Amino acid sequence: MSRAKPIMIQGTMSNAGKSLLCAALCRIFRQDGYRVVPFKSQNMALNSFITEEGLEMGRAQVVQAEAAGVKPSVLMNPVLLKPTTDVGSQVIVNGEVRSNMSAVEYFKYKKQLIPEIMKAYDKLASENDIIVIEGAGSPAEINLKDDDIVNMGLAKMVDAPVLLVGDIDRGGVFAQLYGTLALLEPEERTMVKATVINKFRGDVSILAPGLDSLYNLVKIPCAGVIPYVNIDIDDEDSLSERLSSKKRKEIDIAVIALPRISNFTDFSPFERFSGVSLRYIRNAAELGSPDMIIIPGTKSTISDLKWMRQKGLEAEVLKAASRGTPVFGICGGLQMLGKSISDPFGSEGGGEISGLGLLDIETVFGKDKTRTQVEGSFSGISGIFAHLEGIKYRGYEIHMGQSGDKGAVLQNGNIYGSYIHGLFDEAGIADEIVRALYKKRNLVFDENAVFDQHAYKEEQYDRLAGTVRSALDMSLIYSLLK
Repeated sequence: MSRAKPIMIQGTMSNAGKSLLCAALCRIFRQDGYRVVPFKSQNMALNSFITEEGLEMGRAQVVQAEAAGVKPSVLMNPVLLKPTTDVGSQVIVNGEVRSNMSAVEYFKYKKQLIPEIMKAYDKLASENDIIVIEGAGSPAEINLKDDDIVNMGLAKMVDAPVLLVGDIDRGGVFAQLYGTLALLEPEERTMVKATVINKFRGDVSILAPGLDSLYNLVKIPCAGVIPYVNIDIDDEDSLSERLSSKKRKEIDIAVIALPRISNFTDFSPFERFSGVSLRYIRNAAELGSPDMIIIPGTKSTISDLKWMRQKGLEAEVLKAASRGTPVFGICGGLQMLGKSISDPFGSEGGGEISGLGLLDIETVFGKDKTRTQVEGSFSGISGIFAHLEGIKYRGYEIHMGQSGDKGAVLQNGNIYGSYIHGLFDEAGIADEIVRALYKKRNLVFDENAVFDQHAYKEEQYDRLAGTVRSALDMSLIYSLLK
């Protein structure tokens, strides 16, 4: 079997659009009949996923795998860093926790991970035609280039041609591209085979003089100018955009924007209802009187609960709960709703704290992390969301703490909690919750708003691929696949 051909997407900065461009290429190559998989040697994110084998990986590569039409595998993201503090992360290798490290410790350690990265890559390369590789941040972070394992260092290891992507929406795209190339070593510059300008609004002919000038400076062709397009695909860099949304609609759902919020993409299904606003709340003044409050997952449960108290959000949630507002906690949010949380082994920093006391559970953090996919049917659900009864659910659990015996959802009146990430993605679940919130407000729910999440995702991937295919010089892209 021939070895897969790689192509690598690097960016001039974080949020330049690398993840979605990789997803687009995965879908395009799949449409063209190739066996294609994504790969990112090292990802830093609090959004993660559990595979069928119970291993943990970054959600960006899950999205790209979906676009490629393949099952997510931890081989696609062998190293995942989950920040636990501003200067430290939980280091996950091949889907399992290796240890907690400070940034300095990890910088010294990361070179030891090269054999495991290459083993994962080689396994994928032996089974596929094309590997679409995503870099991280920028390759021009000159303070981090020693022993690089995710940008040019990886490109050299696997001999991958590089597309360098700049974000014109934030301005200065020619300076981004030229400056990045100027800071690369001569050998690294030869690996950049083309530039790409992303998120362009307007008439592309206006860019022609700039593109000509850039080419004259760097002698590297531009592979295309990708227009700014509203595609509804989960993106791990999109939280900042979500945080800025404050507009209230017919039904208003407030998510507590915890400092270490994880898996915020759990709530994307609610954004797809035209009459529903999903607002991320950072202080008590922003909360108002929402129709439902969600407390999401977090990588630092005790620390983030303290933050809620300092911001006055705990008191506001308790007031809303007493008025009958549904409150739904997911993972760390579920733990916060209980009576107490203790971390005797320092799994997330240590300590003990009382919870909101809205659910009759006590959480104790152990040394081992629960990582598993789960499925079943709702049972024993009452109150406003009683119509969830009997609906099938599927998702995954990732958590350190244990809260005693639990089903899919724990309930106390209008208080609900679950350890399951991805719970709202399954057919009918978000629909029933939104329908119930409309009924509580004596509003009419538009039954035409009900839709198949899976079919919707597939449509979005195809739209993304169509836009990118039209904008890129695909003959150039294919010529780079040696």
